[in-house]
Amino acid sequence: MLERTSRLPPAPRAERHPRSSTWHGITLTDDYAWLRAENWREVMRDPSKLEPKIGAYLAQENDYTKAALGHTEALQQTLFTEMKGRIKEDDSTVPSPDGPLAYYIRYREGGQHPVVCRQPREGGTEQVMLDGDALAVGKPFFQLGGMAHSPDHRLLAWSADDKGSEIDTLRVRDLGSGEDLPDILPEVSGSPVWIDDSSAFYYVRLDDNHRPSRIYRHRLGTAAGEDVLVYEEQDSRFFVSLGRAQSGRFADISVHDHETSETWLIDLTDPDAAPRLVAARETSVQYDVEHHPDWDGEDVLVVRTNAGGAEDFKIAVTPLARTQRENWRDLIPHRRGVYLLSVTLFAEWLIRLEREDSLPRIVVRHLASGEEHAIAFAEEAYSLGADGGYEFATGQLRFHYSSMTTPNEVWDYDLKTRARTLRKRQEVPSGHDPAAYVTHRLRATAPDGETVPISILHRRDVKPDGSAPLLLYGYGSYGYAMPASFATGRLSLVDRGFVYAIAHIRGGTEKGWHWYQDGKLLKKPNTFTDFIAAAEFLRAQGYAAPGRIVAHGGSAGGLLMGAVANMRPDLFGGIVAEVPFVDVINTMLDDSLPLTPPEWQEWGNPIEDARAFRTMLGYSPYDNVRAQNYPAILALAGLTDPRVTYWEPAKWVAKLRSLNTSGSLIALRTNMDAGHGGAAGRFDRLKEVALSYAFAIDLVGAPQTV
Repeated sequence: MLERTSRLPPAPRAERHPRSSTWHGITLTDDYAWLRAENWREVMRDPSKLEPKIGAYLAQENDYTKAALGHTEALQQTLFTEMKGRIKEDDSTVPSPDGPLAYYIRYREGGQHPVVCRQPREGGTEQVMLDGDALAVGKPFFQLGGMAHSPDHRLLAWSADDKGSEIDTLRVRDLGSGEDLPDILPEVSGSPVWIDDSSAFYYVRLDDNHRPSRIYRHRLGTAAGEDVLVYEEQDSRFFVSLGRAQSGRFADISVHDHETSETWLIDLTDPDAAPRLVAARETSVQYDVEHHPDWDGEDVLVVRTNAGGAEDFKIAVTPLARTQRENWRDLIPHRRGVYLLSVTLFAEWLIRLEREDSLPRIVVRHLASGEEHAIAFAEEAYSLGADGGYEFATGQLRFHYSSMTTPNEVWDYDLKTRARTLRKRQEVPSGHDPAAYVTHRLRATAPDGETVPISILHRRDVKPDGSAPLLLYGYGSYGYAMPASFATGRLSLVDRGFVYAIAHIRGGTEKGWHWYQDGKLLKKPNTFTDFIAAAEFLRAQGYAAPGRIVAHGGSAGGLLMGAVANMRPDLFGGIVAEVPFVDVINTMLDDSLPLTPPEWQEWGNPIEDARAFRTMLGYSPYDNVRAQNYPAILALAGLTDPRVTYWEPAKWVAKLRSLNTSGSLIALRTNMDAGHGGAAGRFDRLKEVALSYAFAIDLVGAPQTV
């Protein structure tokens, strides 16, 4: 077991260089602030620019982690081989039709990256548009980004990131010759949107603070410096993103923070169009739109919004000629507890994806008659998603279904006849029998009486008799609901007798918008107590043996890991924290960091709000590390991560190691060639998962399979 210190090599000890600052009458002292590179913006673009002293320290930590976990290397390789064996290596997506052609991606045997392809709609010779494996040759990191084919199907605008810093470069490929045009656009984000005549496209450009804040129009054959700025967001709290209406008539610019949004439309039939505002932003009002050119003879927008107190959102309709909020008329009224996730709009159909009591369903509405019907499933916990595809005048909806026991299924659904056609079922080459596993939805009671949904997976022959090891996953931020979906990697734990559980804690939207509101800002501590309640419940119900629970979370879920480590270190045998947001108070006090001003809507502004400062200071993992017995902790970081900067987990581990009284392993591994998402290649990423799972198995499980 890793808590036996006799086999651990000497751990690195970070130097202390205290820096102090005073806020709202409270002085903060940071012993390890020096781990933040002064030139961190430059490092994001060129990792070789990292200060040698910091690089040497991170290398020491990596060497220590490799040595400390060296005895698990055979297990890591076994896990990697198992997980790779469950992936169909020469897999492909179901082609999505657009006019005469259908577009899809596939992987070749042994390939790490997608191959982007198309073929005639009714089948025929394949054309490879982009070969991700070929593009990645010689690059420590490579990841394809956003892409869009032109309306005339002659060109493909595509982007890629070769640093892991989420700073893409966009190029345009001539699909006739297979060559890229001279057009090269640096520092872009997301997918471009073409104008109707295929002579130009719109795209999002990052500013110097890594914030997507500007929309440009690029005309083919011109230099990037000649691109026309069509929209710029001046408020540093807001980001912009770009999409395309299902009707194809408009590009939509979404301006948003975590609680307020605003939409501008660009007419794609006008090569020199200026953006047009739909409705001016109003604090705490969110909306997004779809366009319909002939709604009972009227050109309209369909609006999903929380305006007018519609906490869980409603759907409204407004004339395109009069899009101000006072003209919105309700179509689907608000129903508290039924969270309206998204809207897909076709010529004759409106499809909404909604969730009630943590279970999703698709509801289909025929526009002419108003008749509705639902697509739902019988399993206790599952994941469901709708895919609008490229076309507007269609009677087919594609949806995706899976559960923690059922591999992903892709269905085409005839909206008129309600006939379902299974287009693809995820293959598990090494074999998978869903009947050998059990998934349930349980509910724990939080300290304030709220019930916390929990999705669990285990082998049918594992009984809740209090003897099993448990891995408990949590996130609980930004309104993101953790799906109870299928993931082949988890089987390597479950087949070794683990119970795998997801705690659907506050901060997500599993139980509606209020579930998110009750887990943010001053109510953020509910997220942590919900997770602890879930762990205690699972232990009490026999789904976990005492001392054999491993907690797992990443990013904002890494904040969760840091908080529960401080609050209830006795409850967990180990903790895996991936790219953990653990230096909360220092990050939120630094408005020069690119993500800080927009994040104030999620966490609070500790610079101006003393109450927010004290609440945040009360749970910030780095600031609350103290002398106590901590469980074994594995922290994973990425050097070029722009979301959770590498120094957050580095500082946290240094402080934990200096104060931990248990002698358990505190380990940090920094991927020096990647950012927030870890390794980009599909198999390289499995090696990182194998490391985390080997850590958990070595702590609380048994290495043999059931």
